[in-house]
Amino acid sequence: MSNPSIRTLRELDLPAGEWALFGSAPLLLRGWIDSVNDLDVITRGSAWSLVQEIGQPEAFENGRTMYRVGADLTFGNYWYYGDFDIDELIDTAEPIDGIPCVLLEHIVTYKEIANRPRDREHLAIITANIAGSA
Repeated sequence: MSNPSIRTLRELDLPAGEWALFGSAPLLLRGWIDSVNDLDVITRGSAWSLVQEIGQPEAFENGRTMYRVGADLTFGNYWYYGDFDIDELIDTAEPIDGIPCVLLEHIVTYKEIANRPRDREHLAIITANIAGSA
């Protein structure tokens, strides 16, 4: 994939088993959408420690902090919407083009909770692609 954000993510060489893409990025890697605002990456352990060292902190109204690397990589050790077990999301991630991605079932749950216009659009895309592959 030629997406510059994906290239930057690969160059960080985050420790295996300590991170996964979430949000809309797995749809991008599948080729179901053409672009994303940013790449959302969930992290734990040494990956979280690394992004805290190299990233810029961003505080959210929920009192939690995420870290931004460059203009379009956002890293967190929690997920803003819903009540997700980050360890489960990372442990069950599936590789797409060599990058660990949160399973579609969790992405669907998140997008249903967030329920923003782009989430509804992405849910329709997911449904169409799953139906098309059945």
